[in-house]
Amino acid sequence: MWKKSLCLLIPCVLIAYYCYTPVPDKIEQQWELMMIWSFMRIQMHIAPLFEMLGFRPFPLLEILVVPPTSDENVTVTDTLFNNVPVRVFVPKQKSSTLRRAVFYIHGGGWVTGSAAWDPYDELGRWMVERLDAVVVSTDYRLSPQYHFPTQFEDVYDALRWFLRKKVLAEYGVDPTRICIAGDSAGGNLAAAVNQKLLNDPEIKIKVKIQSLIYPVLQALDMDLPSHRENIHMVIVEKEHLVEFWSRYFTSDKALLEAMVANQHTPVESSHLFKFVNWSTLLPERFKKGHVYTTPIHGPSELAKKYPGFLDVRASPLLANDSILRRLPLTHILTCQYDVVRDDGLMYLSRLRAAGVRVVHEHVEDGFHGILSFGSSLINFRAGKREVNKYLKWLKENL
Repeated sequence: MWKKSLCLLIPCVLIAYYCYTPVPDKIEQQWELMMIWSFMRIQMHIAPLFEMLGFRPFPLLEILVVPPTSDENVTVTDTLFNNVPVRVFVPKQKSSTLRRAVFYIHGGGWVTGSAAWDPYDELGRWMVERLDAVVVSTDYRLSPQYHFPTQFEDVYDALRWFLRKKVLAEYGVDPTRICIAGDSAGGNLAAAVNQKLLNDPEIKIKVKIQSLIYPVLQALDMDLPSHRENIHMVIVEKEHLVEFWSRYFTSDKALLEAMVANQHTPVESSHLFKFVNWSTLLPERFKKGHVYTTPIHGPSELAKKYPGFLDVRASPLLANDSILRRLPLTHILTCQYDVVRDDGLMYLSRLRAAGVRVVHEHVEDGFHGILSFGSSLINFRAGKREVNKYLKWLKENL
C-alpha cells in the first residue's frame, strides 16, 4: 500500500514544484500565470536534451507557429527582405495617402521566438487594423546555432532593405512615419539598429519613433536591483537571463560561469561601467536601499575570445552621448516585476540626459512578456489593457 502511495505522492510533488511559484499580489490571474510558467520551466529543463539530440532547444514552442493567413482586413505574406525572412501585414483597404509603418522585432532571448508565433502574428494584425499601418515583422537566426553579431546583422539587413525608397513606395509607406519596435531581446535589437542607422551614409530615411518594450540593454553588470528583486520571478528568472546573454555570444561555459559570478568584464574595459552604473542612473524609488557594488574584473582572455559583450551593438547602453542625442522620439515600456526592468530605466535616464524626448510607461503590475500575454491565445486582462494602451499611443504619435 505504501508503495502505491509513494508512487502517487512523487508525481504530485513534482507537479506542485513546477506549478507553484510565488507571484506578487499585484499581479492578476496568478494561477493561470503559474501554469504557463510551469510549461516554460519544463521547456528550460529539457532544452539541453533536445540540443544533444540535434534539435532546436525549445521545439514544443513550435505549437505557437501560425501560417500567414489573410482576411478581409489584412493581407499577410511571408517573404524575404535581403534574404532575411519577414512577415508583412498590409491593410486591404485602399488609401489615398501614404501609410505609417512599424518594423517589429520579436523577443525570445535570441534563442527562440518567431514572427510567425501567434502573439506576434496577432499584434501585427492589430497594428494594421487600429493604426492603418504597414507592419514588417522580422525574423533572425537564433542561438545556439548562430551567435552575435548574426542576429543583429540579420535584423539590420532586413531593415535596410525595407528603408529603400523603392520598397517603401511599393508598400505605400510614408517615409516620415516609420517606427522601429521590439520587445525583450527584440527591444535590444531595436535599440541597436536605431543607433547603427545614425551613421549609415546609405540610409537617408529618418526614423520617427523607436519603441523599446521591456528591453534588455547591457551585458556588463549582472547585479542590478531588478536582478536581485526578481531573481526567481515568473517568465524570466535571473539564471535564464544570464544564460540567454551567454548563449548570444558563445556556447563556451566559461563565459556563462563568469557572467553568473558577475566577473566577466576585464579591467581594461572598466571605463564602460559609467554607462551602466545604476547607483547614478536609476530613479531613487527603484534603488530601494540597494547598495551598489562595483563588479569584480574578469580575465582579459574572455573578452578577447568573445568581445561581443563589450560591443555597443549587443549592449546599446554603452553608446556615447554623441550617439544618443541624435536618436528619435523614444517610447520605453518597463515592468515592475521584471528582471530586466532596470536596463530600460537606465536607458531612459541616459536618453533624457542627452536631450532625447522619451515617453516612459511603467507597468506597476507588469511582468516580462506582458504584451504577448494580451493575445487572444493567452488572454490576460492586464496584457489586453497594456496592448490597447500601447496601440493607442502609437496611433496618436506615429
